[in-house]
Amino acid sequence: MNSILDAPVLTEQKLEYAGFWIRVVASIIDWVVLFIINMVLSFALLGTTMGMGTSDPGALGMSVVIYYLISLGIGISYYALMESSARQGTLGKMAVGIKVGDETGQRISGLNAVGRYLSKIISAIILCIGFIMVAFDVRKQGLHDKIASTTVFYG
Repeated sequence: MNSILDAPVLTEQKLEYAGFWIRVVASIIDWVVLFIINMVLSFALLGTTMGMGTSDPGALGMSVVIYYLISLGIGISYYALMESSARQGTLGKMAVGIKVGDETGQRISGLNAVGRYLSKIISAIILCIGFIMVAFDVRKQGLHDKIASTTVFYG
């Protein structure tokens, strides 16, 4: 008996890449989720500063800086933890049936997910051309996907 011939045949899975509009819908859902979280955070943090009746603009300014830093941390955590999880997607992506993976569709690391999130800043800064690339790329990758070596696919 030849063990090499009896080994299971591995077939490469062909990914069906998620296009521009389905990714826009997923992004809108994620935006709503993060908006709600940030509204609760802003009322908790900025509301208490305003409610203290302080007339010190420095206290309010510091609260705003802290709010933005926490908000950024929440955004990074949300995307990085969810996209590197076993589900491979945020709530928006799960709702529309798409996932984020490496170029073969495998789960990405947390660090890779953070890099992908931060790369979205570059995609946005250049007049959102990095996002629009999704509509024209053969593998439906935006600039941030190319930088992080990721793909978004139906799964």
